[in-house]
Amino acid sequence: MISLGDSTDEQGHPIWAKVVDQSRCIGCHACTTACKSENLVPLSVTRTYVKSVEVGEFPQARRNFQVTRCNQCSDAPCTTACPTSAMYRRPDGIVDFDKSICIGCKACIAACPYDAIFINPEDHSAEKCNFCAHRLDVGLEPACVVVCPVEALLVGDLNDPSSRVAQIVNREAVQVRRPEKQTQPKLFYKGAHQATLDPLAARRPPGGLYASSTQPTGHAEIGSGHPGKATSSAAALLSYDVSHKAPWGWPVTLYTTTKSIAAGAYLVAVLLCVFGALDWTSSLALWGAPILALAFLGATGAILVLDLEHPERFYLILTRPQMRSWLARGAFVITGYALALILSLGAAAVHAGAIVRGIAFPGALLAVVTSVYTAYLFAQAKGRDFWQSPLLGPHLLVQALMAGAAALLPLAVWLQPSSVAWLAWLLAAASALHLLFVAAEGTLDHPTAHARLALHEMYSGVLGRFAWTGIALAFVTLAAPWIGLWAVLPALGALVAYDHAYVQAGQAVPLA
Repeated sequence: MISLGDSTDEQGHPIWAKVVDQSRCIGCHACTTACKSENLVPLSVTRTYVKSVEVGEFPQARRNFQVTRCNQCSDAPCTTACPTSAMYRRPDGIVDFDKSICIGCKACIAACPYDAIFINPEDHSAEKCNFCAHRLDVGLEPACVVVCPVEALLVGDLNDPSSRVAQIVNREAVQVRRPEKQTQPKLFYKGAHQATLDPLAARRPPGGLYASSTQPTGHAEIGSGHPGKATSSAAALLSYDVSHKAPWGWPVTLYTTTKSIAAGAYLVAVLLCVFGALDWTSSLALWGAPILALAFLGATGAILVLDLEHPERFYLILTRPQMRSWLARGAFVITGYALALILSLGAAAVHAGAIVRGIAFPGALLAVVTSVYTAYLFAQAKGRDFWQSPLLGPHLLVQALMAGAAALLPLAVWLQPSSVAWLAWLLAAASALHLLFVAAEGTLDHPTAHARLALHEMYSGVLGRFAWTGIALAFVTLAAPWIGLWAVLPALGALVAYDHAYVQAGQAVPLA
């Protein structure tokens, strides 16, 4: 039993924390099995698992263990990214989850710097370690703490100076994982080796470069002598299957492309009208661009909903939004943009040209925000350093112009042939800017090892075929003024291929 004592925060709650004494851990995996039994965790996923790392070189080698689980952050990125507050922080500091309102968007998984969250394969909701909150609430210790045979796991109240956890944290040398993320974890490691805390430590050769992460997750084969693999004195090994599947796959790539077309089609049409290349009363401006934008906006929404683990709950993003999440904010931006397009079409139907022009400018602004908000969404994924680029927002806007010009070309041939040349030149110019952004993102120095390894994966790993195909197709698109309609497919193909490499590269770096 745990004595809460008189230790409380300002609201009268304890602040729970856990200490993992790795100098005691024997790697018996009792914590994992106890957690599975207590919380009915199904096969293939775990709330807590033990990683072993071989450190040193024969004959002077030793095995170090690390108990890996949710870090119970005071500034938890998962709670910020969750659009419905299914991931939330309790008053006692425990980051808990409510499966009844989880939509399965996997934003919390992408946001977690510690790879501690997973989708339960049975109920399709996000799940992780929650310190066995149901046990703490009735004065019992978490199952893993109870079962540990060497007392390597301790839980206690940081506000209670008499608790062993508070004494260890306040008086002894302890470490946390990835302190640079400033999440303020409340999972403290005592006596841990850096090779266990840093998942890239087992990939770092003496020269400072990193091995490719194309080998199966779970076993970093170090010192194998194979080309592209690092030579190091540490190797990480998981003793059982732990799923580390990238949360966002092809649907996210398609979503970025359809959203670019939706935002760009209307934005390009408005720009052409403003600069006199297109008449406000033309069929392309009145009907073609808004209908095309609305159609692809609908496709974007459909892709987003179908990619949810609980698509039937998609309405919760709008009915109970957690507005710090850019997934929730983006839903309202898309809704506002859709309403602007519908109003524009309605005004065109009743020949209200002044209203069409009046809607155009706020509609264009909404189109810009629709194109760039994904950069803020990706930035909330704190564990994915590669996505923290300040160039991403402007790059997405350029991609929207590129996609919009390409998508409008076939319609212009049909509805407004005089605008084809303008669209072709705009497409070529946007493609050139896209390539400049690609060059900048690929050649500028990335400040962290995670970002550098992701860049390596994007261009030299298995994702290279997508990245280089996208770049080659973008070069073809530069010839749009001369090849006309033939530029449409390479333009859109360039965006799909490059975006897929970019999205997957950010998720290719191990976090645990």
